[in-house]
Amino acid sequence: MEAAVAHSVAALGAVTDRDWAGVRAGRLEWTCRETAEHVAGDLIGYATQLAGREQDAYAPFDIALLDDADNAGTLRVVSAMGVLLAAAVRTTPRSVRAFHPFPFRHASREGFAAMGIAEVLLHTHDIAEGLGIAYEPPADLCEFVLTRIFPHVRPGPSPWPTLLWATGRGELEGRERVTTWRWYNNPVLRSERLGLEGVTPAVAASLSVAGDGGFTWAGGAPAEGTRVGAGIGVKQYEEGTFLPEWGMYVLVRREDDRAVGAMGFHGAPADGRVEIGYDLVVEARGNGYATEALRTLSAWALDQDAVHTVVAVVEEPNVPSQKVVTRAGFTEVSRQEGRITHELRA
Repeated sequence: MEAAVAHSVAALGAVTDRDWAGVRAGRLEWTCRETAEHVAGDLIGYATQLAGREQDAYAPFDIALLDDADNAGTLRVVSAMGVLLAAAVRTTPRSVRAFHPFPFRHASREGFAAMGIAEVLLHTHDIAEGLGIAYEPPADLCEFVLTRIFPHVRPGPSPWPTLLWATGRGELEGRERVTTWRWYNNPVLRSERLGLEGVTPAVAASLSVAGDGGFTWAGGAPAEGTRVGAGIGVKQYEEGTFLPEWGMYVLVRREDDRAVGAMGFHGAPADGRVEIGYDLVVEARGNGYATEALRTLSAWALDQDAVHTVVAVVEEPNVPSQKVVTRAGFTEVSRQEGRITHELRA
């Protein structure tokens, strides 16, 4: 967050002698001054959502520049708001979610950081375009945004042109121009004892290469099945087929914020059916977590218009998993080549 603001202020600080109030910011309807004011408002707004733990709506306030604020003063305000958002991100516990409408009505500290960085980078581009100066932010900042809140966007040749394309500000060879867009924070479902946290491409990449995905794991590390599932998610992201709600969820024990396993779908629904799988770390088994999570995720899936059947396939020797799916309400429908297929219908 701080790096994004610093890069923006350095670029725009070179043209504070220009007329920001009389020039439109790129393709926006706002002037360059209004756009900078909007950025400052978003940054303090996101900080307030996190700090106030807002759950149902935006905090009811706004900020405005004084009429006599000059361009340099405007940038000082943007810098200060960026510091406040960075501080809110640092001091907010990992498990906290606060209200944001797109698309699941909440976001984590990492989501708010990504949204704040996106606002800074994209609107600095708009202002720079309006003022006729070149601007290109560091690639790692663009990649941070793409892998947190643009999971549905297939990676392009480099992150900055991809982010511009994804937000209707540029073109990419071989892709149709974007005319409408929005970002996506990851889904989170809650059961009695667990949080089921949808995996972003960034988390999937970490888990697939022996990382922890930003979680503290019971037993020290995720199970091998979680790493395999994460690798599938990475491949889906690279192919442009990653859908966060139909991917993998990390199962987090709410009492101590420790991850105990993962559960997720093998892909988006097809013909009204979706298949589900899971694993738990050894240290968390025998506590009913898998059954609880399976009930929660299956119920969510069956509540979607595109799904009427959830499928779970269990290896025949895996008696504990057979008991899990049975306790979750699934019914055995077939046995073939050592695998038992269970279904749960709406």
